[in-house]
Amino acid sequence: MPNDPILHLLGLARKAGRLEIGEEPVGSACRSKQAKLVLLARDAASNTSRRAAHFGQAGNVLWLEIPFSKAELGLALGRGSCAMLALTDVGLASSLVQKLAARDPERYGPAAQQLKEKAARTLQRQKEKRQHEKNLREGKQRKPWAVPPPAQAKPAKPKRARSDRESPGPERNAPSRSKPAKGGKQPFSSRSGGLHKPGPGGRRLSGKFRHHP
Repeated sequence: MPNDPILHLLGLARKAGRLEIGEEPVGSACRSKQAKLVLLARDAASNTSRRAAHFGQAGNVLWLEIPFSKAELGLALGRGSCAMLALTDVGLASSLVQKLAARDPERYGPAAQQLKEKAARTLQRQKEKRQHEKNLREGKQRKPWAVPPPAQAKPAKPKRARSDRESPGPERNAPSRSKPAKGGKQPFSSRSGGLHKPGPGGRRLSGKFRHHP
């Protein structure tokens, strides 16, 4: 029995400081939410069993009766006798109940599954915490959100300067050549230097005005 793997695991937990022994230390660990599993010897008194149940409710933690006597627990832990224990590490608690479930699946199977899920969640939180601390050490902090800068308007294209070599286009106000009117009548032309319009009797007046009686 001293070589039992469950008792050996309890001895390792005691050496690692993850095991509370006795009613008062177990009650204190439960009230401070440090206990992960409460264990009770198979021959513990009825008052001890009631206190173990009360501690489990106060700390929201499982409590189980294990198939070892007070003398066997005391021998494995260097005590004369031990009726109540509390593991404060969820990984050790899960491992111990897995070993109990391998011996008696019907009795310890649900508790083993519950502690296994709890240990997985705790391990995930520990990984995230270590990663966060590593990021802080390396300076990988998230940059604060900042207002994006306003969009800049595109600069207007400069107007192309007209070169002296370029010939200017036709002026809009330049007079256009008029076509000759019907009947051979010529309108006023700046080239003839005067008026061309029929006078009395069908005569034309050219240059200066002439008067015929």
